[in-house]
Amino acid sequence: MKAGKNLCFRALCCKGPPPPRPEYDLVCIGLTGSGKTSLLSQLCGESPENIVSTTGFSIKAVPFQNAILNVKELGGADNIRKYWSRYYQGSQGVIFVLDSASSEDDLETARNELHSALQHPQLCTLPFLILANHQDKPAARSVQEIKKYFELEHLHVENAGSLNPAPWMIWKQ
Repeated sequence: MKAGKNLCFRALCCKGPPPPRPEYDLVCIGLTGSGKTSLLSQLCGESPENIVSTTGFSIKAVPFQNAILNVKELGGADNIRKYWSRYYQGSQGVIFVLDSASSEDDLETARNELHSALQHPQLCTLPFLILANHQDKPAARSVQEIKKYFELEHLHVENAGSLNPAPWMIWKQ
């Protein structure tokens, strides 16, 4: 019986703290109303009630089992987008959220902003996740329509010759 207690004590006391989880710094961009704040709130397990559009920026630590994502969410209003590039430094990946059911004008603005981000020197070699949000709305465009409209396949082919092409992926939510 005494040997069993010693084994149990050693297993509990000598184990030490768990190894630290790696942390990754991401930037989350997209137009106002695309769902950036809702996405991050959901990933953090926060209540979806009382969500308001981000003015300026916010930072959230999104915990996963094997890593922590430190996400800088940048507001998507016209008067804030011109400052996005000031927050890119140190980013290790990009989440671009778009409203797949938005108007043609907003979709064109989103395309221009995405292409600008994909070509930015601090982001052009980073992985991009393009989240086609609001897929539950009747006017939502399919992933194929978004790929075509945003000229993503063409863009990826153009980047294929560079040393570190920025990989991208579309995820619908």
